Amino acid sequence: MKTWTKDIEINAPIEEVWKFFDGDLEDMQKIMPQVVDNKLIHETEDKVGTIYRQSYREGKRVMEYDVKVLEYKNTSDEKRLKITFNLANMFDITAAYDLKKTDENKTYFKYETTNKPNKWFIKLMLKFASDKVVVQFVERVKRVAEQGVN
Repeated sequence: MKTWTKDIEINAPIEEVWKFFDGDLEDMQKIMPQVVDNKLIHETEDKVGTIYRQSYREGKRVMEYDVKVLEYKNTSDEKRLKITFNLANMFDITAAYDLKKTDENKTYFKYETTNKPNKWFIKLMLKFASDKVVVQFVERVKRVAEQGVN
């Protein structure tokens, strides 16, 4: 199992950043362009336990997987979404998106993801994995959110 964490300050209001995680498909695709569909399968009142069927394009292939909400917090000063899904029976992935309001136009964003390989040979490959994708994702969220307010 491998965990990566990256944080960054974003020059945008917390609600502007949150819409990319808790908004519609069009907003989500601005930070996750490979997600081509995100259908609600099961909804709970407090969002914890809610399940979405997500379609993800990797090259010419489209993979489907169910995303389950593990934690959900949505207050004016603090927001958290923690999800889990199984990717192609190869990885169990958990991702957490934390937002904290620094002031009216600044948001602290922390992203943490854990990849747990389900096959022995992937465990070996994971030892050499870098945080490049995580860094690129956090920087994309910052860029897209800041473009939305300018």
